[in-house]
Amino acid sequence: MQTLRRFFSAVISASLILLNLAAAGQAQDVMLKSRDGAIELSGTLLGFNGEFYRVETVYGELTVDGSGVTCDGPGCPSLTDYIAQVRLSGARELGLVLIPALLEAFAAQNHLLAVLEPIDDSRFTYVLKDQRSDKIQAEFHFQLSTAEEGFADLIADNAEISMSTREIRAAEKHRLEEGQPHDLPYRREHVLALDALVPVTIPDHPVRQISLKNLALVFGGKITNWRDLGGPNAPIALYLRSHASGTSQSVTDRILQPADQDITDAVTRIADGKDLDLQVSRDPLALALMTHSYIRFSHPMQISGDCGVSLGADPRMIKTQDYPITTPIFLYMAMHRLPKIAREFLAYTSTDSAQAVIERAGFINQNLEEISLNQQGDRLVQAVSVAGTGSIEKAMDLDASKPSTQNTGATLKDLQNMLNFLAPLRRVTMSFRFLSGSSQLDAQSRANIHRLAMVLESGAYDGRQLAFVGFSDGLGPASRNLEIAQKRAETIRDAVLKIAEAVNLDRINITTTAFGEAMPMACDDTEWGRDVNRRVEIWVR
Repeated sequence: MQTLRRFFSAVISASLILLNLAAAGQAQDVMLKSRDGAIELSGTLLGFNGEFYRVETVYGELTVDGSGVTCDGPGCPSLTDYIAQVRLSGARELGLVLIPALLEAFAAQNHLLAVLEPIDDSRFTYVLKDQRSDKIQAEFHFQLSTAEEGFADLIADNAEISMSTREIRAAEKHRLEEGQPHDLPYRREHVLALDALVPVTIPDHPVRQISLKNLALVFGGKITNWRDLGGPNAPIALYLRSHASGTSQSVTDRILQPADQDITDAVTRIADGKDLDLQVSRDPLALALMTHSYIRFSHPMQISGDCGVSLGADPRMIKTQDYPITTPIFLYMAMHRLPKIAREFLAYTSTDSAQAVIERAGFINQNLEEISLNQQGDRLVQAVSVAGTGSIEKAMDLDASKPSTQNTGATLKDLQNMLNFLAPLRRVTMSFRFLSGSSQLDAQSRANIHRLAMVLESGAYDGRQLAFVGFSDGLGPASRNLEIAQKRAETIRDAVLKIAEAVNLDRINITTTAFGEAMPMACDDTEWGRDVNRRVEIWVR
């Protein structure tokens, strides 16, 4: 029985993705035997990643730790000549520059030589060789297409890693996880870098800001003249990336669908982000939505609200998600354990070295910065401008639950208490926000849980105070909003500490507090505005 336990201790039922097998590239029969010969398991070999065998058996699809067994049969791979095979598919803009740059830096750091072997315009392979022995360690095969096709390849067992400029959609996620256990011991979603959707115009255009509501109406074809946006009496020329691009699909998911709009046929589609940026910079009638990483010649507009708040796509604003249309860059992994070298590469992408590569490639890295309170003048001005304006209404129990154009519940006393607490601290460029109408964190915030846990375990904040600070929207009673904000701060703290098992809590002073609706980032008259306001910030001293 003890032998049986050892043999199956690493066995995990999963829906397995086919790898390029070392032996003829086809599934073949194998017999796996425990070292003492007491246990035998026969079946069809589906894959081998250098550590684990994946076998179709009478018990279903099983993954078995290769260190505890021997393999007999025509399908058994060579353990000495094993070469890790990793297939990446998806967004062309990531596969052309960013991922190869990271892979080359990873190889150099590990004394490997990365050799590029082109195939055609959409396919190439990076061969990683040991610099001393010239022995091939791994082959990373790239298929460049779109985020949508990358997810299709992942679902169809044609890729181990999907590269995407948008979050996986619910239907895609369901197809990927269909029939899989929900307790797999490894994460399948990895935020690689940060970006944002930004409305852009010609540099000297008179209209400098636009609300998300009007942005949806413009790209939905309901607003067609610049005059309706405060500009000249002239038609709006709309531009977007191609239909299948992750950027275009993010516009649908993040802006159009929440406003019950469909993209108008009047949009001019341009395949390449650089070409889109250049085209807009030359067209005085143009309005486009494009990613921050491609903006060179066009001019970014700010996102505004009826209450006077306007937010620009500054890198710090994107890191903190104060800018409302952040679009993280994702890698999604197959539903089985990747080869060791692939896991090491993914771990490398979170290092300081990798973050420098990400910045050079034109994306926004996830390195944490600290911002003093006096560097956040716009936020303070907004907090002061709305403080106390609705305290009488709430005290009289009027209909304060209705969305208003501004946050109105915090009093000047509330603001004073908040400033007294925050003045000696510095804000970390990391926030936690929740899906609309949900207690679940959004994708960037889920990644931040793990990132902050790693930072705490590294000892970076030893000897310092770290505060989880909760904020809310302005709907409902201020006391209730304060209570909810405090609960969110505690929930985020607990989630981080659950992962940061190696952190020494005797060396760091971790606290939670909340200020409810005292510092709104956006107007409460829209769902996205309320989403931006409901957040947990990190402050350190």
